[in-house]
Amino acid sequence: MLPRQMTRALIAVLAMPGMVAFAIPAVWLWYTLQLRLIHPIGLIPLTAGLAMLLWCVRDFYVLGRGTLAPWEPPQTLVTAGLYRYTRNPMYGSVLVVLLGWALSFAAAGLFIYTFVAAIAFHLRIVFGEEPWLARTYGSDWEYYARRVPRWF
Repeated sequence: MLPRQMTRALIAVLAMPGMVAFAIPAVWLWYTLQLRLIHPIGLIPLTAGLAMLLWCVRDFYVLGRGTLAPWEPPQTLVTAGLYRYTRNPMYGSVLVVLLGWALSFAAAGLFIYTFVAAIAFHLRIVFGEEPWLARTYGSDWEYYARRVPRWF
């Protein structure tokens, strides 16, 4: 049996990035009948984005002792792994997955969805997450935010 926190982490992954990065694009492709793989090269960013996402989830669980879910956030600020290079690798990973879907199936609608998701992520980060991180982690967050770029 899985420990309670690991089960909650798995549920959070399936509920949040799983829906945005996998369920919605799959339903979109099915609904629009764009089921033919057009550009197999698009599977590279899709797979890479998934690997990056899982790496970030692991870092939240192991290093931060929490999950990506707002109801059980990491207890410590995660600054290792991909978080050394960007403050938002999980969101970036989801966008890479979405680009992989859009490229693989040459789906204009998924390119638009990726663009809208990027804007929504940015607004969530700037107006929601970063103020919360500043309140929660104080000077640790300020030091980290000065050293590591928000996106690239």
